[in-house]
Amino acid sequence: MEQGKRGIVVSKLLPPNNPIEQLQSRFKEIEAGFKDWLSKQSLPVEAAVVTATGATQGAAIGAIMGTLTNDVSASLGPPPGANLNPQAMASLKQAQALSGGPLIQARNFAVMTGVNAGISCVMKRLRGKEDVQSSMVAAFGSGAMFSLVSGMGGPNQAANAVTSGFFFALVQGGLFKLGQKFSQPPVEDVYYSQTRSMLSNLGLQNYEKNFKKGLLTDTTLPLLTDSALRDVNIPPGPRLLILDHIQRDPQLKCARKL
Repeated sequence: MEQGKRGIVVSKLLPPNNPIEQLQSRFKEIEAGFKDWLSKQSLPVEAAVVTATGATQGAAIGAIMGTLTNDVSASLGPPPGANLNPQAMASLKQAQALSGGPLIQARNFAVMTGVNAGISCVMKRLRGKEDVQSSMVAAFGSGAMFSLVSGMGGPNQAANAVTSGFFFALVQGGLFKLGQKFSQPPVEDVYYSQTRSMLSNLGLQNYEKNFKKGLLTDTTLPLLTDSALRDVNIPPGPRLLILDHIQRDPQLKCARKL
């Protein structure tokens, strides 16, 4: 009886599971399962599903933006009896295309994001990688289709589609390169990844700067000696831990013998 009462008391004291975390975990499981299923499908099926998914997401975003800009688009019509030249009419159509109502923006964004996602999927499957060239090709297609569907630009739809495609491709290429630049670690850190992991496991992260100051990169780990560590001002205690780790690590020990 006492054990049962204690169990009830402990269960009451324990915090309940966070429903938000449960939903996030469930969503990740479903997403992982969906991606695994999709990777086993043929190229046409995968491209169709990815395009439809991207178009649905784009339509939702466009509908929200169209709701916010609906009042603006209503005020962009030409004044009654106005006789505008073709260039002015083209500018007016372009403004209306960029600030239409929910349905117009949902259509525009659905086409733009759906085409981009579909072309990216095909390029990745055919080329086996996702790089700036594939990204720019997808952006060109989405920009061209966005121009055709929205009616943005002048009377020459083909020229406008090509121009919009090139503009989207250049912007996407620049963003891709910018993202690569900020996502990659500095070149210097690449040479200290194994060293950083070793020091982190030993609780000696503060001595990473000592390794960098002495240019003791990952390739020098099997060659480390007590005198080398002393030269970069690492105290005796941490030196012993580092050397002991190197002696116990099978990979480093094997490299040291070679």
